[in-house]
Amino acid sequence: MHEAIPRFGGAAPPEIDRRLRDAAYVDAPRAETLLLEARRIDPECLPVYFALYKFYFYRSRLADAERAALHALETAARQGCFPADWTTLKPDTAEWADVYSPAHFYLFSLKALAFIRLRQGRAPEARTLLDKLAELDPLDQVGASVISSLATATTGAA
Repeated sequence: MHEAIPRFGGAAPPEIDRRLRDAAYVDAPRAETLLLEARRIDPECLPVYFALYKFYFYRSRLADAERAALHALETAARQGCFPADWTTLKPDTAEWADVYSPAHFYLFSLKALAFIRLRQGRAPEARTLLDKLAELDPLDQVGASVISSLATATTGAA
C-alpha cells in the first residue's frame, strides 16, 4: 500500500500526487490532461479540485474554474456529511475551523467561488458568498476578508 502525500485539502495518493506535481512543469494542455486524469482516477481527492480550479482561474477560463469549484464544494460536503447547498449552512453545521477537515476545504472553495464570480463580473453573487463565509468563518481562517476587500474596492459596495 502506498502512503498518501499531504496536500491542501487532505492527502493525495502517490499516483495523484505525481500528476499534480507534473502538471506544474508542463505546458497548459498537458497540465490539464494530467489534472483531469487525476480526477478520473480519484474523484474524491480534494487536492485535485483545488488544483483544477486554480489552473482554470489563472488561465482566465472562469466558467471551467467555476465548475471545478462547484464540484469541490459538492465533494467536500459529501465527505463532511453536511449539505452541499451553502445557503443552508450555519456555524454549527460542521467543524469549520478544523483545517484538516473537508468542512474547512469547503470554506476555502467557497472563497474561491466568490473570487471567480467577482472576476466574472457577478459582484452581487460574490458578495452574498462572502457574507456567508463571514458567518461560517468569523475568525477569517480562510482569508475571505481579502476577497471581500477586493470586492469593495472594485465595486464600491461594502
